[in-house]
Amino acid sequence: MTSFSFYRKLASFLLLIVGSQSVMAQTPPPAPATDEPELVEFDTSKTRSIAVPALVAPAPVDTAAGNSAALGRQIAEVISSDLRASGVFETQGPNGLRAIALPEVTAPQFDYWKGRTVEQLVQGFVRVGGDGNLTVGCYLYDVGFGNETTRLGFNVPPREWRRAAHKCADAIYAKLTGELPFFDSRIAYIAETGPKGKRVKRLAIMDSDGANHRFITNGQATALTPRFSPNYKSILYLSYVDGNPRIYVYDIDAGRQRLITQSRNPTFAPRWSPDGQTILYSMAVAGNTDIYKISASGSGTPVKLTTSPSIDVGGSFSPDGRQIVFESDRSGSQQIYVMNADGSNQRRISFGSGRYATPEWSPRADLIAYTRIAGDFRVGTMRPDGSGERLLTDSWQDEAPTWAPNGRVIQFFRTAKGSGKTSIWQVDLTGSNERQLPTPVDGSDPAWGPVLP
Repeated sequence: MTSFSFYRKLASFLLLIVGSQSVMAQTPPPAPATDEPELVEFDTSKTRSIAVPALVAPAPVDTAAGNSAALGRQIAEVISSDLRASGVFETQGPNGLRAIALPEVTAPQFDYWKGRTVEQLVQGFVRVGGDGNLTVGCYLYDVGFGNETTRLGFNVPPREWRRAAHKCADAIYAKLTGELPFFDSRIAYIAETGPKGKRVKRLAIMDSDGANHRFITNGQATALTPRFSPNYKSILYLSYVDGNPRIYVYDIDAGRQRLITQSRNPTFAPRWSPDGQTILYSMAVAGNTDIYKISASGSGTPVKLTTSPSIDVGGSFSPDGRQIVFESDRSGSQQIYVMNADGSNQRRISFGSGRYATPEWSPRADLIAYTRIAGDFRVGTMRPDGSGERLLTDSWQDEAPTWAPNGRVIQFFRTAKGSGKTSIWQVDLTGSNERQLPTPVDGSDPAWGPVLP
């Protein structure tokens, strides 16, 4: 995996592109922003206008991923699409915007952009080096104030141009909202094909915007409930082979899987601990379902964390690894409970109407997402103490929420009434920015991974 230098000063390579052009050479680079942005509240109901013209390609040349001029436009398209999909920005471009000249990258024509009624402007360049790699520069300007607010650059192989675009969008999003980024991340999900009563379910992964899609398993064994490891190297999932459930960890780079545990007893919902050292799962034995944990290596004896005569399912660690949220019917109906990581201090936190399922802790630790079942299936959130319950979707069957790395967006899957077709959707915490993700086939059980290094 190529290492990105995020928020890196561009001064070291600007001269490679423009020689001695004083307009660029004299622009002082800002201090590198190495700290995580402060988590602050912002109103996603008020969008901000931003223009993203095609990135300039000095002396366009062909690369393994296409001509550098075409890549400049494609990178701008991805940046624009990412920002628009966040629900925070209204974007213009690159289509419909004039091409900019190289000197404008660091000396924008602010009067022109004010005439297009945009508040922010993104400009940049793409250059092919002697080693064949791309140097991508990205600048953010405040049009009203007429000043530069962020610049950053990346050196990547041509095949990773989309990652440079996502990183640029991440930096812009973080700068303008004060929130952590999430565009340069991946999603694992279950790709579904076949008739309603005989679905083939395969493990698949893709970028956060649906690009770079690939299937991991061949569908000969049913795959369910995937989760990325904290270090992105592996995917944890449940597979049924000859009717018997097995928990596997798939090594993405090696293309191999290893068995963690198998049983003739029904097994559900494997989940990683935040440090990647422990795996939670649920298993039904003699009519009673409990939550267990086992070493991520698969060695040792599983430890049972719940002992109530009920159905205890799920299990999602808090970000600090000290608590686990899960679902149980011990009170007579499916509800959400929280316990310490060793199984102690089990307590109910959901008390609204209907049943509650598939809880998952936010990476920010402030909320728990869940599926509420009260006629329809809807996705909602509550605080870890059960207060502040809020429903975000309103469809026939929305379920299995998974959090964006920054804890501001939730993905889930939606089942169509009648046909049983499934699709992956996402919604922000206001519930006002809902959209469907593109997948080549039906999709369910999404799992959002952390931001890529």
